[in-house]
Amino acid sequence: NWHLRENARDHHTSKFSSKELIVRRGQAFTVTFNGTEQPEQNLTFIAETGPKPSKLTKTQATFGISSTVSKDSWSAVLQSTSSNSVSISISTPPNAVIGRYKLSVQSTSSGSSSPASLGTFILLFNPWSSGDDVFMPNKAECEEYVLEEFGIIFAGNKNHISSFGWNFGQFQEDIINICLSMLDRSLSYRQDPITDVSHRHDPKYLGRVLSAMVNANDDQGVVLGNWSGNYEGGKSPSSWTGSGEILQNWKKSGFRPVRYGQCWVFAAVLTTVLRCLGIPTRTITNFSSAHDADGNLRVDEFYDASGNHLDRAADSIWNFHVWNESWFTRSDLGPSYSGWQILDATPQEESEGIYQCGPASRHAIKEGEVELDYDCPFVFAEVNADCMYWNYDTATGKKTLIFSQSTVIGQFISTKAVGRDDRVDVTNDYKYEEGSRKERDVFKKARKKLGLEDKFDPTAPTPQEIDQKPDISGKFKVAGPLEVGKDLNLILVLTNLQSDAKTVHVNMTAWSTVYTRRPVHGIWKDSISVTLSPEEEKQFPIKIPYTEYQQQLTTDNTIQVTALCHVEGGIQVLVQRDITLDNPTIDIQILGEARVNKEVDVEVTFTNPIDTEVTDCVMQVEGNDLLRGILEI
Repeated sequence: NWHLRENARDHHTSKFSSKELIVRRGQAFTVTFNGTEQPEQNLTFIAETGPKPSKLTKTQATFGISSTVSKDSWSAVLQSTSSNSVSISISTPPNAVIGRYKLSVQSTSSGSSSPASLGTFILLFNPWSSGDDVFMPNKAECEEYVLEEFGIIFAGNKNHISSFGWNFGQFQEDIINICLSMLDRSLSYRQDPITDVSHRHDPKYLGRVLSAMVNANDDQGVVLGNWSGNYEGGKSPSSWTGSGEILQNWKKSGFRPVRYGQCWVFAAVLTTVLRCLGIPTRTITNFSSAHDADGNLRVDEFYDASGNHLDRAADSIWNFHVWNESWFTRSDLGPSYSGWQILDATPQEESEGIYQCGPASRHAIKEGEVELDYDCPFVFAEVNADCMYWNYDTATGKKTLIFSQSTVIGQFISTKAVGRDDRVDVTNDYKYEEGSRKERDVFKKARKKLGLEDKFDPTAPTPQEIDQKPDISGKFKVAGPLEVGKDLNLILVLTNLQSDAKTVHVNMTAWSTVYTRRPVHGIWKDSISVTLSPEEEKQFPIKIPYTEYQQQLTTDNTIQVTALCHVEGGIQVLVQRDITLDNPTIDIQILGEARVNKEVDVEVTFTNPIDTEVTDCVMQVEGNDLLRGILEI
């Protein structure tokens, strides 16, 4: 008798839908079995995990019945005996290897040398236990970051933050088995299964391995990424609403990568897997997120003379990027680097030859300690890189700096509040105040540690180019609703900063993009010439009808509008704005009273925002403990 209900209650594992015992390490659990008259004298227990269990690799433990619990090793204490059964309390060390164990018992009195199998159980990390590397003292945070199955993920762009719900579903049927399968299908396990399993006591090891396994690169992992805007042969990344369907599809297909994902999908699936295994984890959204491909803490963007954003640089600035933070100690770095650690399962750059990222200590990122393990330079650049905007002559290959900015990257870094659906801003946990002396000092420190201060970079702009001052300034203002189905109305505002008149030739373009700001389809272009009197401001209304962008829009609903201003006798000025259009809302009304174990009627209202009939509409509904699986209507 595994005492499933009582053990699950004590170990915070009641939410799992499993007939198998699931317990957390560093804490006792009770087992009752048919036994002998004097168990304390002649019973030995054997707990084993992995392909070749051994005491040396800490994947096998042999222990008898003792009078006290051992803190640092496996132990058993007799609870009660009767004429034909024995109840034992088994304690595991707080640093035990996690995974599925076989438990056997051997009786020395019966003369039999082969142990009798009692069955299997699963051992997980324990954030409620002070001896565990993942110990989280705040109980409300434990509830949110380990036991909460529903989450909010933030998206959009820095001017227009939106959010959507996600069903992590870490306790759904079979998810725990799929998570354990992920570990056994990793490159680390395939290369050396014995060593891999012996490292599964360590959250930083498992976090790194799983950041690789969630993406399909290198290892036939769970999700295949696709940022092309064309999602034939799979599901559009924005159509997923939860991790359960993705993980179950991966298993059902014989562990073939699920098509397709983008950053929030990778982050949400990793949240599910780590919460399932007991590591406190949350999703983080970074707005204006840098992808620094060449490691120089600088992101270069190129535009042609017409103002088209050229897709020619390996670097990019994403409207937003979603990664994970997991909570555990960093014994390899020291106590000040413990706490939240950044993991990123989106395949952007290789680390040690494969697409994995982290864990990078958040404290190390804030202090510019980019030499510390793992992948701190890449994460530091995501929130801190400087931006260079260039005019590129496609005929000659000559590039001219338009302007540079050091305060654009890493804004409104967001996560869901504990116990509420609100947004919490954690930007100050990643960096000092933008533009402050301390922030610039940390940036210089990071450059120095990476050897960038002393190295000549022929691609960098000259100090003279950086110090150029423009004659005019410009911005795009929104003048109407930002909704799919509505015309897009903007105002281009140009201001003469000088005391003499300026003639300006403006080339404007609008492109549909994916959320990484990669241009996909040209939507609109126009050009104007204007004379600005001294210190004059002029406004130019722009209208892009729905009919012009309707067929070109990607599922990310993003449009980049650009105006490249050629000032006669002065330097060029680039004005740009990234627009994210909202989808029409879905209104949900509960009709009558919602009671446990009683049916409840729900009315869902969707209003078509366009004056054209839409066909083949599908509504998808899911909710843990409310519906089995996903309901499609």
